[in-house]
Order: sequence, then C-alpha cells, then structure tokens
Amino acid sequence: MICENCKQRPAKVTVTQVHNGAQVQRHYCDVCAQEFHPYHLDFQQDALSLHQLLSNWFGSTETKQPQEKPQPELNTCSYCGWTFQQFLNQGKFGCAECYESFHGQLPEVFKKLHNGNVKHIGKAPGSFGQTLQLKKQIESIRTEMRTAIEIENFEEAARLRDEARALEEQLQSGGENRK
Repeated sequence: MICENCKQRPAKVTVTQVHNGAQVQRHYCDVCAQEFHPYHLDFQQDALSLHQLLSNWFGSTETKQPQEKPQPELNTCSYCGWTFQQFLNQGKFGCAECYESFHGQLPEVFKKLHNGNVKHIGKAPGSFGQTLQLKKQIESIRTEMRTAIEIENFEEAARLRDEARALEEQLQSGGENRK
C-alpha cells in the first residue's frame, strides 16, 4: 500500500478516526505520519517511551517555539544538578534528592499521569478486595473509637469496639458475612 499523502513511499502507519459514527482509515509512510502526528513521535522506535510521553505532555527541549528566549532553569537538584527539564526529557530523576527538589512541580505531572489525581492509591487484586475493604473499615472504626474516648463518650466507644471486634471475627473467618 502506498502513502495517501506523498504517494511515493510504502504506508507503514494507519491512522483511524471516527467522524459522526463512521470509521475513517488513512495510511501514511513514516515521514508523512511524523509530520501530521500532534505528539511528534519517532515512528522508527518500537514503543512509546516514558521519556517521549513526558516530553509530549510537558514540552520538550527539541520542540522549537518561535520568538521565545530560553529561560534559565529555576529548579535544579542541589545534590546531582539535574533540572526539571532533564527529568521530563529522560523520564527519570538523577538521584533520590530530586523528589524533594522538584516537589512543587510534581503534582502537575501526577495529575496528568493519574487522570487528575495527585495521590497514587493503587489497585488490589479482586480476591483481596473484600479483605482489604474490611481492614480499612476496621481502621476507620478504631479512629472513631479513639475520638469517642477523647471526648469521653464511652458508650459510643464501647459500641464501636464491639463493631470492630465483629468485623475482625469476620476477617478471621475469611471475610464471609455471617449475619
């Protein structure tokens, strides 16, 4: 198949778009696909690297922006000398101290990587879901119980203690609900 744009080189990249419910496919060679692609990917590489992903989201030193003077990097790691731009280009930090040096800029990176969340919570396998939920519930009840003790509401604290014990028994029996 020949490139639909230049009609000279073999098409190696297929771009699929959906317009008004109809699927449209375009076939381009590597050169033309690179010109049209909004993220300036190198289609000669096998996979999208973290470096390319971060560079595309947050800007890259390779991208030329007209009529802008290069500004000196404000944040550099005092331990290894890496800049935030180097982190974006490489996709990794130079040392452990970089986390502290760039802590003010990391929430924006995390928001983009974690769909708007700045805190990574993680996922648990499905088989651990109920057990994990029970443990979190017990922890929450114990926190409420400590608060009740602090304000000297001992009846409520006793009720919460009994509730926590019941949940612990349920947890010991494998998480089955025995009501």
